[in-house]
Amino acid sequence: MRARRIAAAAACTAVAASLCAIPASAQEDPSALAERTLATRLDIPWDIEFLPDGSGIFTERDTRKIKKLSGTTVTELDTVEQAQTTGGEGGLLGLAVSPSFATDNSVYIYYSTATDNRVAKLALGGTPQPIVTGIPKNRYHNGGGLEFGPDGFLWATTGDGQNTGTAQNWNSLGGKVLRFDTAGRPAAGNPRAGSVVYSIGHRNVQGITWAGNTAYATEFGNNTTDEINRIEAGKNYGWPTCEGNCNTAGMTNPVRTWPNSQAGPSGIAYHKNALYVGAVTGRRIWKIPVNGTTLGTPQALFTGTYGRVRSIAPAPDGTLWLGTSNQDANGQPGSTDDRIISTDS
Repeated sequence: MRARRIAAAAACTAVAASLCAIPASAQEDPSALAERTLATRLDIPWDIEFLPDGSGIFTERDTRKIKKLSGTTVTELDTVEQAQTTGGEGGLLGLAVSPSFATDNSVYIYYSTATDNRVAKLALGGTPQPIVTGIPKNRYHNGGGLEFGPDGFLWATTGDGQNTGTAQNWNSLGGKVLRFDTAGRPAAGNPRAGSVVYSIGHRNVQGITWAGNTAYATEFGNNTTDEINRIEAGKNYGWPTCEGNCNTAGMTNPVRTWPNSQAGPSGIAYHKNALYVGAVTGRRIWKIPVNGTTLGTPQALFTGTYGRVRSIAPAPDGTLWLGTSNQDANGQPGSTDDRIISTDS
């Protein structure tokens, strides 16, 4: 949850100049993208992944269901009874398909319980087997991203659990990016021996992706500035000392920022030489060209078309899938929400 105390126009004068560096001419991509709706009347499809047969698989945050989308047919695969919603941003969140899915029929999930957020391995139809527990949980700021990186390890993104002190505490799993193996053991090369913590100083990180071997994560700011950070081992990304850019020694600045009103960045994906970011507050997608480790000028896509866009995933057929989040407390659902849409790019 965040306070919205400033208007977008005032934000440009109140925060770092980089927030205003997006020229008006680039606010909307002039090229129209073809799109089609694949599924309707869903309930907050929080994360989308793909199975070896090319079909989609996704979590629903509040129903705690895992569903499959093949063509335009939706089938229910499982309900994670152990997951609990928080009346805010917690519930059944991140999803990663096991590299051995063809033989073990398993996925990895990030979800909230009565006491914490955690990551578990789940053989569909079975009982979740927790591998990382003790991630701070609250009504808001639960993080929830979960992906296999190009290094073969699982990466999880966590929130500070509405306790800003967790973000700078190396002994807390809150306000962090975590990196670990499929048994929950710290990944080789983590900055501190015996710890799954990879980076610190985050407020509420929900999405993570890679352009080559470079990791990028989205981060919800507080009252002024939302971020994309380039995630590197042992780096401190500033929260709660900094929101957006700052000059504090030992803290790493984001690589892109927006006023809160334009973003609310959640899901992120790398697709056809660009980062695509789902913006729930800004009700759009941001496309950011990537050239090596250089990010180009963000372009806004589908502004207001689908409402709150949360999940983003490149599909095996070369399209990009996006999931809406209009059924939550901040949304204004239409008669067919929530939806998963496929777009060309």
